[in-house]
Amino acid sequence: MRLHPVRTYRSDEPLPRERQLAWRIAEVAADPVEVLPEVTEMIVNRVIDNAAVAVASLHRAPVVAARGAAEAHPSTKGGAGVFGIAGSFSPEWAAYANGVAVRELDYHDTFLAADYSHPGDNIPPILAVAQHTGADGAALVRGIATGYEIQVDLVKAISLHKHKIDHVAHLGPSAAAGIGTLLGLAPEIVYQAIGQALHTTTATRQSRKGEISTWKASAPAFAGKMAIEAIDRAVRGQTSPSPIWEGEDGVIAWLLDGPEGRYEVPLPEPGEAKRGILDTYTKEHSAEYQAQAWIDLARDLGERRPELRDPANVASVLLATSHHTHYVIGSGAGDPQKYDPSASRETLDHSIPYIFAVALQDGRWHHVDSYLASRAGRPDTVELWRKVTTVEDPEWTRRYHSNDLAEKAFGGRVEITLADGSRVVEEIAVADAHPLGRRPFGRADYVAKFRSLADGVLEPAEVERFLWLAERLPALTADEVGMLGVIAADLPPAPKGLF
Repeated sequence: MRLHPVRTYRSDEPLPRERQLAWRIAEVAADPVEVLPEVTEMIVNRVIDNAAVAVASLHRAPVVAARGAAEAHPSTKGGAGVFGIAGSFSPEWAAYANGVAVRELDYHDTFLAADYSHPGDNIPPILAVAQHTGADGAALVRGIATGYEIQVDLVKAISLHKHKIDHVAHLGPSAAAGIGTLLGLAPEIVYQAIGQALHTTTATRQSRKGEISTWKASAPAFAGKMAIEAIDRAVRGQTSPSPIWEGEDGVIAWLLDGPEGRYEVPLPEPGEAKRGILDTYTKEHSAEYQAQAWIDLARDLGERRPELRDPANVASVLLATSHHTHYVIGSGAGDPQKYDPSASRETLDHSIPYIFAVALQDGRWHHVDSYLASRAGRPDTVELWRKVTTVEDPEWTRRYHSNDLAEKAFGGRVEITLADGSRVVEEIAVADAHPLGRRPFGRADYVAKFRSLADGVLEPAEVERFLWLAERLPALTADEVGMLGVIAADLPPAPKGLF
């Protein structure tokens, strides 16, 4: 890997295009390096993972609405599939609908470093363009490898959250780069698309603050849609704001660390394989990634110490954890909604006090049952939930940001004070399903996750058909890539919109 220095340049200060971050990313996208077998294997896993969580969300209102928007944009030339229904649709709208379905349950893969991300959000727009243009499975794999690589590299180097910019600002450029690789586009075209994709996908983090709305799932889907549109404009010869990151009025100067900001973005050398996906990890549970390890610890504690499930026995529960966990999904956020039994599902999956209390009492976490209003409002749960607080621990923050993957951690230490004054203290570093966890996810786990979430939604034959295609991904013909979706019965009709 080579570190690419990035900073703001005055308008009268020369910055050749070849030294701009967008150009360097475009060069990585255009590099025809072969995809490593282990990377291909993981790409197949994540295609299955994305499909699993998309299928599980097909009846949810945001997904139904997004699907309706795609249905209003059928394609008579090329076109892409939309999860759940038959037909061919305009690729940007298909990517949007599928992107909402993938993100709705907050249940797919993650990468956390200087910022955080769900790199699997790259798959819907890249797949949609592959289907629309008649690309084969090998090209699709190359495109996805690039999308993951660029997403991971940007997340390692540039913090958006620190400046309250939503993390999908790293997704627009990575998806555009992945599409560029898929199509074999020249660096000049990909460079312009990256600039447009970034320019149109920067927004504040209010979408993930307070009473979190249905836009949480739409934001990354919108970024993927914008990436496709940016590619289309760039292919037509249109240009974009430049330099987009480094300009005097660019992203760094006004949205991030300002004119004095300095970054070093790791990017593959020419001819170096794109391995970024291997640094990422998926979710066993449908909740914010920083909650994964806490769910595992809570369910284990509840099974070993069932008395902890009764709030009458518990005086307080303190979770000592990283800065991010404390301030984003913990009590450090200062959001009263994180303790509100009537809060939205999107809010509850960003409330570690709620998640820890329910996992402790139930000994499990379920993508539907754990968020039911009846579950959130149970009096003994509310009583226990409101005894759970978080605090930042500098050591867990250091481990969260460590570049050493062997010590990087997303958990913390729980300190439970009982009513009789005794204490229970335990800690966990990573989730059980993490590559360094007690039960790392492998292909069988991804397939089992798909089968479980598809149960009752898809016909058994449809489950087997999709898995047969997905597990052969690198060898798929263009026609088979076009069939890489699912059709479900008895889906609710979409609400009427503008289109």
